[in-house]
Amino acid sequence: MAASVIDFMLARKSAPIQELRPPAPSEAELDTMLRVASRVPDHGRLQPWRFVLYRGEACVRLGEALAALAESREGPLPEARLEQERTRFIRAPLVIGVVNVPRESRKIPQWEMLVSGGMAALNLMIAANALGYATNMVTNWYSDDAEGRRILGLAPDERVVGFVHVGSHPGGVPDRPRPDPASLVSDYAGPWEG
Repeated sequence: MAASVIDFMLARKSAPIQELRPPAPSEAELDTMLRVASRVPDHGRLQPWRFVLYRGEACVRLGEALAALAESREGPLPEARLEQERTRFIRAPLVIGVVNVPRESRKIPQWEMLVSGGMAALNLMIAANALGYATNMVTNWYSDDAEGRRILGLAPDERVVGFVHVGSHPGGVPDRPRPDPASLVSDYAGPWEG
């Protein structure tokens, strides 16, 4: 069993969003994915994350609002760029926003809460992949814009961890070059001596 889990993890890839197709996960599969996503380290049991489901007609309205926001920020935009903004949330049959929800804590720093949300996002992707769906996570410009976050349904103090696009993929997903772990590891040798 352990070898098959390791093989599965070593084969994990992100599918190009524009190649994701219906069907989306069923409600039962989505429930499983969200339960898996919630089983992450969460120091203090603060649940410093939540999930927003973007699907259906709401995504068309969201796209119009993002296109209008892009124009208000940048001035008149060519139709191709407006269409790009309009279609951001309809390229995949389901988009799940993973949102950092900061909690008051004297013991747990905010960065640790954000990291917990990142782990929830990865668990969400792995669960979807294990159920046979392809995924990709992005953030994009509107994640770093106060009005963009409001349009996306976030409270003023919340931040986007990532938007996990979920769908079916028609074929093999190409891999990308991966780092050599040996280049990322060192043994502790004492305090930094920059």
